[in-house]
Amino acid sequence: MDFLTIAMPKGRIFEEALELLAAAGYQLPEEMEDSRKLIVEVPEEKLRFILAKPMDVPVYVEHGVADLGVAGKDVLLEQQRSVMELVDLKISYCYMATAGLPDTKMNDVAPRVATKYPSIATSFYKEKGEQVEIIELNGSIELAPMIGLADRIVDIVSTGRTLKENGLVEYEKIVDITSRLIANPVSYRIKQQRIREMAKRLREAVEAEVE
Repeated sequence: MDFLTIAMPKGRIFEEALELLAAAGYQLPEEMEDSRKLIVEVPEEKLRFILAKPMDVPVYVEHGVADLGVAGKDVLLEQQRSVMELVDLKISYCYMATAGLPDTKMNDVAPRVATKYPSIATSFYKEKGEQVEIIELNGSIELAPMIGLADRIVDIVSTGRTLKENGLVEYEKIVDITSRLIANPVSYRIKQQRIREMAKRLREAVEAEVE
């Protein structure tokens, strides 16, 4: 049986993507959301799901261990992997922004920016013609301005509540973020008919949701 393998991030994106697949007419078992398995097969639809960390999804797709993936635009912009972007699923909306303490200017001598997204932050400040030192962090980025590690942070904002609770304000919006259906270029050629059909059905489901 020739399965179509899809890499999915765990959590909110996974739940919203499953709802979209169901809306597109795919019969998926209800217990999928609660499964602790890392690989889930749905033989009736000839689908196999790999459950991964969001940052790993494009890696699996680029290397061909997954034919398709669902990845946030933030991860795609940051990693610049060799994958095809097929459909904007319009789920898990948020945006990338700069933030810092209220009424503070960037340091003129050696401005520092803390972020989990060094490539996006570097590109943003480069386009503005500003030279900054990027400090890459993996934990709570909001801490950086509070403890004097950085003048600004570049991070994902969904409600803005985390910034507010930590006494930070948003300064500049960088880019809107939604999740995308991505494909491995070789898989797309070999399994073109099935992949195109899924992309079409998902696109129609997205348009129906928007209406």
